[in-house]
Amino acid sequence: MDGPRGPKPKKTLSRRNIMLYGTLIVIAVYYLIPLYVMVMTSLKGMPEIRLGNIFAPPVEITFEPWVKAWWEACTGLNCDGLSRGFWNSVQITVPSVLVSIAIASVNGYALANWRFKGANLFFTILIFGAFIPYQVMIYPLVIMLREMGLYTKLFGLVIVHSIFGMPILTLLFRNYFTSIPEELFKAARVDGAGFWGIYFRIMLPMSLPIFVVAVILQVTGIWNDFLFGVIYTKPDNYPMTVQLNNIVNSVQGVKEYNVNMAATILTGLVPLTIYFVSGRLFVRGIAAGAVKG
Repeated sequence: MDGPRGPKPKKTLSRRNIMLYGTLIVIAVYYLIPLYVMVMTSLKGMPEIRLGNIFAPPVEITFEPWVKAWWEACTGLNCDGLSRGFWNSVQITVPSVLVSIAIASVNGYALANWRFKGANLFFTILIFGAFIPYQVMIYPLVIMLREMGLYTKLFGLVIVHSIFGMPILTLLFRNYFTSIPEELFKAARVDGAGFWGIYFRIMLPMSLPIFVVAVILQVTGIWNDFLFGVIYTKPDNYPMTVQLNNIVNSVQGVKEYNVNMAATILTGLVPLTIYFVSGRLFVRGIAAGAVKG
């Protein structure tokens, strides 16, 4: 009787696997150490921090630094912590994400499925716009927003973020819609569906992964933005990142490292949460929307 055929199963602890997982563990530890230090420091009181052992866990856990970072940390004459900056960031991020994704998805759908005259030129201009350094546009946008009466206002910053997110999002949506079988589009046309009917009834239900990618990219970019926030708004409208910078670099009183660490973690919680919740869809969307050109 013949024995089992086929290649031998690979050993779990082969040299290749040991090197692979060992490298991944080292990289993970390298990136997790700063986060560990931040969390441990944010849970300590100042007397314990002055002992100097940044890697030691807190002897007595306290959440007072977190409360102070959110409600009481001072930036100049204002002592309302990150709370005001958080709500400013929400008012900036939510409409910017919705507007930019809505317009870019329609642009990508039109470029992928409706070949209108000048579509290639329009797409080329969009791609070119995605690689223009935004620094060269800062001063012209200041003048434009000032003439429109929107300079230093939250709505003006919403317009800026929506415009700068449009080219790369249009590219992602266009590539994703191109990957959808063309037969579906043709069948819908035969059944009498028009531009918006096909978009809402066929394309949108099939496009959850790329929408997740777009949301993550926009939320991360807009929420973490510092330069536009400090240029196009005023102190009352500063987003969370600008508030964080002002808290950390404040020269008044004692340097409270626990409060600074807590404020930094609080500022990054929103994009981190979105990544953790929708990470798998993000990978699927990137794979489908970034390969085809």
